[in-house]
Amino acid sequence: MEDTFPDLGSLGDKELKDLIDTLTEEENEISYKRRVLHGKIDILRAELVTRLRHKRESGDSLISGDDVAQLTEILAGKTKQVPSEEPPAA
Repeated sequence: MEDTFPDLGSLGDKELKDLIDTLTEEENEISYKRRVLHGKIDILRAELVTRLRHKRESGDSLISGDDVAQLTEILAGKTKQVPSEEPPAA
């Protein structure tokens, strides 16, 4: 699919309907993939919660010393800042 939007005035009725059908199909595919990803994320989160619950029930610490050290560095401003990626200029 092209990134540029076509000149609508240059499209005939059939071309316009075909474009609508194509974009609708693409939207449905993306929506399906999004739902699958959300399902996977939900499963992973549920597994993490189960693991944390088991740790708590067995008396294990939920936060490690490394976690505390990392948090201390973050709060003290001693961590390296990771530059966020900026989208390319249009």
